[in-house]
Amino acid sequence: MKVAIIGSTHAGTFSAIQVKQQHPDAEVTVFEQHTTVSFLSCGIALWLGDHVSDEQRMFYETPATMTDKGIIMKMQHEVVAANLAEKSVQVKDLLTGDISTEIFDKIVITTGSKPLLPKISGIDSDRIYMVKSWEDAQKIKAVASDVKRAVVIGAGYIGAEIAEQFSVTHKKVTLVDGFDRVLPKNFSPVISNRLAQSFQEHGVKLALNQMVTSFEDLPDGGIRVNTDKGSYEADIAVLGIGFLPNTQLFAGQIDMLDNGAIITNKYMETSMPDVYAAGDATTVYYNPTHEYDYLPLATNAIRQGMLVGKNIDGHHLPYSGTQGTSAVELYGFAMSATGLNKATAEQRGLEVEETIYEENYRPEFMLSTTPVLSTLTWEKKTRRIVGAAFMSKHDISQAANVVSLAIQNNMTIDDLAMADFFFQPNFTQPINFVGATALQAVNDSDD
Repeated sequence: MKVAIIGSTHAGTFSAIQVKQQHPDAEVTVFEQHTTVSFLSCGIALWLGDHVSDEQRMFYETPATMTDKGIIMKMQHEVVAANLAEKSVQVKDLLTGDISTEIFDKIVITTGSKPLLPKISGIDSDRIYMVKSWEDAQKIKAVASDVKRAVVIGAGYIGAEIAEQFSVTHKKVTLVDGFDRVLPKNFSPVISNRLAQSFQEHGVKLALNQMVTSFEDLPDGGIRVNTDKGSYEADIAVLGIGFLPNTQLFAGQIDMLDNGAIITNKYMETSMPDVYAAGDATTVYYNPTHEYDYLPLATNAIRQGMLVGKNIDGHHLPYSGTQGTSAVELYGFAMSATGLNKATAEQRGLEVEETIYEENYRPEFMLSTTPVLSTLTWEKKTRRIVGAAFMSKHDISQAANVVSLAIQNNMTIDDLAMADFFFQPNFTQPINFVGATALQAVNDSDD
């Protein structure tokens, strides 16, 4: 069996390794246009803040380690054309310029995503930095120590982390976003507002509810970011407003969403036989809504890549869907979320309630404790849980994983309220804050 894997993002790396593990005799070839594989881009902000022991450890595989596993690694080789029906790929060697065509039995598309670049004046300035690839990380790290002022565009996870790290390293930071609060897709206002206060306490100017209209290079080497409500000058601008599937090479050959995300079934098969797809190039089955959606996350990509290997020769292990579970640490706050908040649920047409609960994570008789702020989002009609979020100075990040399982298994607030959580005063209250939030939801629903 000859298998071509196009791209070595997380999905491509795990697809290649899993296929080889499941089928040692398979000929697995990876085509990657860059020089590295498996870059953990979530570490870029931490690297900027000097919280990374060794930047090379942000790669969990290398071309050499994958070669040692028996995988053929065609690095700096770009697939410039593909005929998915014929299972042929046309490949350009970026070092020599030579172009060749190969035919395979199976093709796996793991081309990942690309930064969303709005078509506005000045977007091609070399004073604008992206935060996606290893090459992006190197570029911004090279100038970070000399930057005194930065405008960060996008207040999602990436933008928030970059803004935080710049602020704690004593840079003047402006954080711009079209929404009226930070991290709006992950957290409800009760949490976002507390985080906004921390940004402001660290000198970050929040330029929210405004859209960037243009960029202008300044004579002194800086850049001006113009929005529909003002202008902000800095040494650099960092763009982190989102991503799009990098799938234009396959347009018209397989089924996709309007944004280019490839639609797969639960075995990672596309609409073309013997063509698979995984990672940021694809849709996910989103359990909170029971519909296909686009959620580019490394966790999704890794699981989907493993499933490609499991199902490359048949239907063996189905995809269980995703809740989009995630976490971040900002200004000492551990923050985690899964599924939908009230606003994002209503945007998708769900009629929901949101329960807000706050309590110390362990009893007050302990020598120290600290509050946990929790939100739980649930459908009014069915009482089914569709989302949750947590914020505390204590590490409560795993709470989102607990509720993630609850969503995946279609649990209700009643189920979660009566779940068997342990009590031990070193760790928790007699009723764990996850269960207590669900119990509060049950009590509120009875009023």
